[in-house]
Amino acid sequence: MFINKKKVKLMKFIFAKQRKSQAAMEFLMTYGWAILVVLAAIAALAYFGVLSPEKFLPEKCILAPGIACVQHKLTPTETTLILSNGFGRTIRVTSLQVGNCGGALGTPVLMQSGTENTFTLNTAPSGGNCDNGLSTDAFKGDITLTYEDVAYNLTKTVHGNIATKVE
Repeated sequence: MFINKKKVKLMKFIFAKQRKSQAAMEFLMTYGWAILVVLAAIAALAYFGVLSPEKFLPEKCILAPGIACVQHKLTPTETTLILSNGFGRTIRVTSLQVGNCGGALGTPVLMQSGTENTFTLNTAPSGGNCDNGLSTDAFKGDITLTYEDVAYNLTKTVHGNIATKVE
């Protein structure tokens, strides 16, 4: 029987190439399954709320310079803000709105320089109760405050924002 050396070399080359292809395919399959398992774990964490960014964000209440938001509390039907006057002169707050709570104040509130006042809002501008969401929900809203500078009789409106949890 006659064996062609060229055929033998070709056969060895093909078998060696098949082994390399199989190793490459096993490598890709192993890493593919590993990546798939990691993606499934991340999806499960996101589905159950573990990766919810609201849980990691700090609470904040920011207004314009001169008026500080000292403290705040939101319930499903009421918003309470403690504001401080840092203008150096007396102002008269005529309107305060947080999200869909508040509006024009029935009686304007006079704030002396350096004092703090508590504002409790429990009605919507269109009437009815406030709707800040359910308890433990994240709340993010805009603050609009209209005041009158008593010394100059000028009315100004300042804007801010609030991010907190509903208690």
